[in-house]
Amino acid sequence: MFVRFMNSISRFIAAAFAIVLIGLPVIAGAGPRSHRPDEDAALALLVRTVKHDGVYVKRISLDCVSYDTEETTGGYFEFALREIHNAKCGGDPLTSHVVDRYRVYGRSGKIEWWEPIGGTWQRYDPAKIR
Repeated sequence: MFVRFMNSISRFIAAAFAIVLIGLPVIAGAGPRSHRPDEDAALALLVRTVKHDGVYVKRISLDCVSYDTEETTGGYFEFALREIHNAKCGGDPLTSHVVDRYRVYGRSGKIEWWEPIGGTWQRYDPAKIR
């Protein structure tokens, strides 16, 4: 009888352990701002590119912008570049205007820019964005 009881306890512990192992990745990735490594790499590529190309040199300091992930698909990450309004950057702290939107394709590294007048995604061209 004692052996049967111990076998039942062992099975219960093994089942609980399996549930925890299966559920842990789901719980860990459930946060609203969790970033996948590919998303972080895509954002880093975008920041490096706009800095290198000097896209915002005459418009806004990159110290006064933030990047929000707006959409994630199997192929790309869509980021909104937003103004930061605080004592250093100025502006109304209750607003956060979108400066530009970008899509960064994870596999190819291709970047597209949302052209607001035509309402279409365009190939990244720093001369058009300035």
